[in-house]
Amino acid sequence: MSAARNPVEEPAVETPVAGRALIEAGSPVAGSMSSAAAAVVFEPATGRVQVDERIAAVLRAAAENAAGIQVGRERVRAGAALAFAVEHAVSVQRTGRPVRTDRHFTPRPGSRPVAEELAEAVVTAARRSTDERRVRHLGYLLAEVAVSPDIDAELVGRTLRLTDGLSWRQLALLAAVGRRDRVPLPMTPLDDDPRGWAAWAAREDVADLQRADLLDPPPAQPRPGGAALPRLRMADLRLTRRGVLVHRLLVLDVLRDEAVAAALADLGLPRS
Repeated sequence: MSAARNPVEEPAVETPVAGRALIEAGSPVAGSMSSAAAAVVFEPATGRVQVDERIAAVLRAAAENAAGIQVGRERVRAGAALAFAVEHAVSVQRTGRPVRTDRHFTPRPGSRPVAEELAEAVVTAARRSTDERRVRHLGYLLAEVAVSPDIDAELVGRTLRLTDGLSWRQLALLAAVGRRDRVPLPMTPLDDDPRGWAAWAAREDVADLQRADLLDPPPAQPRPGGAALPRLRMADLRLTRRGVLVHRLLVLDVLRDEAVAAALADLGLPRS
């Protein structure tokens, strides 16, 4: 007599199918591009668009490992992050940037390739990101690192830790400062103590970026005798080395112009 089937046992799921379904589940955030991205990853020979097989293999593994996520919006964000990674991988491939040839994709003794560990870290960060606008740039990070041989796992981990505490508006402010050479920033001085709560919060976002050493100059310190402090302008700000790292790996150079304009408007500043 055969043993009775455990009533709580789940039927076996074909992992590639489940992994593909995870990426497709990202459509509420990544749109119709999710289905195309899933095809690039799981049916590379059938599409007109392809990515390097090493990147595709990492994304397949990440999708298959995360396929069991059951929490609705976490599943959406995980799938969307991988879809956005495909989008950026296609973009960098079209610009001729080669995939790194170091040991990034090579299994290590007793451990996975670095690329697979980073993919899991990105998916985890995306799952936590309740502001889903950030998910696009987390996905971009994964593809950006795949073509950046000067970036190691420790730098990616540092970037994810720095990013975890940043709001969408703070990312938009970093993007604004990062593109200041081609899109000038307002010369209007920032109000140090705005009366409205919204403007006050936006001004605090700038100060927090300065205190986190993402923007220079740092916050001005009180002068002896209570002398007046110089008024800070957005045009005075520069990315620090930390700021450059976050800006580069999250590919904030392509953060949408309307998001930058909204962040400046929150500060009460016009877009120059």
